[in-house]
Amino acid sequence: MKCKDKQGASMKTLETSRLILRGFSESDLEDTYAYCVDPEVGPNAGWMPHKNKEETLTIIHHFMLNEEVWAIVEKESMKVIGSVGLHADRKRSTPDVKMIGYVLAKPTWGQGYAVEVVKGVLEYAFEEMKLKMVTVYHYPFNTRSRRVIEKTGFHYEGMLRYSSKLPDGRITDDVCYSMDVDEYYHLRESKG
Repeated sequence: MKCKDKQGASMKTLETSRLILRGFSESDLEDTYAYCVDPEVGPNAGWMPHKNKEETLTIIHHFMLNEEVWAIVEKESMKVIGSVGLHADRKRSTPDVKMIGYVLAKPTWGQGYAVEVVKGVLEYAFEEMKLKMVTVYHYPFNTRSRRVIEKTGFHYEGMLRYSSKLPDGRITDDVCYSMDVDEYYHLRESKG
């Protein structure tokens, strides 16, 4: 993975074999809205489909202020196909632990992009940011995310019951996983 400084900010642009992870800009509105309006995308990540482009633009502005939320750009098309972020973990209070969250446009599902993104961000998190742990959660019904989490080497911690409110008001569980820095380096060495 290549890592480049973003001009004028501390955010890094990350690069994998097929993807560029970079900061958001207002010019990403059309691509971002296209996946944010999809009723199968947002609810799996905990948010309702966007109602209009103004809502999407507000989210983009929020992302632009956050140094650890990247637009996922497919190199072949140069389109934004999703987002990935490292966030404060709401279940842990230490600053050396971040939670990874990701979302991809439905047409890109099943192509290995999510695994590629997560591996690239883990490399940055442990090798550049020097984090002690990265966590990830998914809702029990989000089996696609579970497969990404398992393929990238996270360890199952358990189920935190009745812990998240879905956009429709229902309460659901969080399936919890983590990877600490030692596990990351062990996994990396074992893969050669």
